[in-house]
Amino acid sequence: MTASDAEPAPTPPGLPDPGLSDRDRALLALERRPWAGPGAKERAIREELGISPVRYFQLLNALIEDERALREDPVTVNRLRRLRAARRERR
Repeated sequence: MTASDAEPAPTPPGLPDPGLSDRDRALLALERRPWAGPGAKERAIREELGISPVRYFQLLNALIEDERALREDPVTVNRLRRLRAARRERR
C-alpha cells in the first residue's frame, strides 16, 4: 500500500470536514463516464489512475460508503449503491 492509497484520517471534532481527496474525486469522475466497449474502462483505470482495476473497485466500494462522497456526487453514489445491492440480492 502506498501513501496515496492510505485512507484519510477522520476529522477531529470541531474542525471542518476536509471533503474528498483528489483521488476520490477522480474515482467518481471515472465512474460517471460512459464506456465504448469491453476493456475501455479497465484501460482508463490503469492509464489515468495508475492502479489495477481490482484496486479501483476496492477503493470505489469503500468510497460509496463515505457520506462525503454522497454529498459530492449523490447521483453516482446512489446509483452505485443500488447496483451493489442488486448484485448482493442475486447471490
